[in-house]
Amino acid sequence: MKVKHLLLCLSAILLLASCRTPRELIYFQDLNGDKPIAATIAQGITIQPGDEISIIVKSKDPMLSELFNLAVVAQRVGNSNSTVGSQSTVLYTVDSNGEIDFPVMGKIKVGGLTREQIAGKIKNILIDSNLVNDPVVTVYFNNMTYSVLGEVSRPGRYAIDKDKVSILDAIGAAGDLTIYGKRENVTVIRDENGQKVSYILDLTSSKSLCSSPAFYLHQGDIIYVTPNNYRLRQSTVNGNNVYSTSFWISLASLLTSITTVIIQFLR
Repeated sequence: MKVKHLLLCLSAILLLASCRTPRELIYFQDLNGDKPIAATIAQGITIQPGDEISIIVKSKDPMLSELFNLAVVAQRVGNSNSTVGSQSTVLYTVDSNGEIDFPVMGKIKVGGLTREQIAGKIKNILIDSNLVNDPVVTVYFNNMTYSVLGEVSRPGRYAIDKDKVSILDAIGAAGDLTIYGKRENVTVIRDENGQKVSYILDLTSSKSLCSSPAFYLHQGDIIYVTPNNYRLRQSTVNGNNVYSTSFWISLASLLTSITTVIIQFLR
């Protein structure tokens, strides 16, 4: 009877060890609807050397607009072997000094500025130089991306399509974390002043998450969601290793069989 009780206790312990606490899957566990969250100041995406942007200048006078909107004509061959031309706006690559070479106006410093700031700067130069009296300037991102890796539904690289992208936007775009992802251990790797810097984010704590400097993403950020222990136990081909619950259940079953044989023999 003692042996049976011992085996039952062992099986119960193994079963409990294999269960994952549902609370570990919940975001913002400290969220209180009656109190505001102290959040980091929202920072828009700023232009850095190597970034590509397109700039569109519009005016009531189309002839003036064309002076500043350089176009690229791409040639392609159609199904009928005829050459067809398509037109797109030229892209400006920010050089190592944070400058672009803009038509008529020459070198313009755009490094460290947001899209809105760049548009305002060009607009002011156009007006102050009496080049265009009524300019409407629009700036677009081109090659800015972030990457999401690890335990998410759709890992990959995603384009930055707006001025402010939060870690929650990125996780939503990647289809949310899987049940195997550690909500309290999400890493953001970022280039800062030529060095790689990492931030650990805890999605279960709204206070910690919203106050992190990595809550709002920068271009080139890499987000990595760490797998939990259950996923690590499945790291072998069949998932049966010394870290897995199935291994210990199999061992307990073997011990039970051996114990039964010994008891039968002793009788």
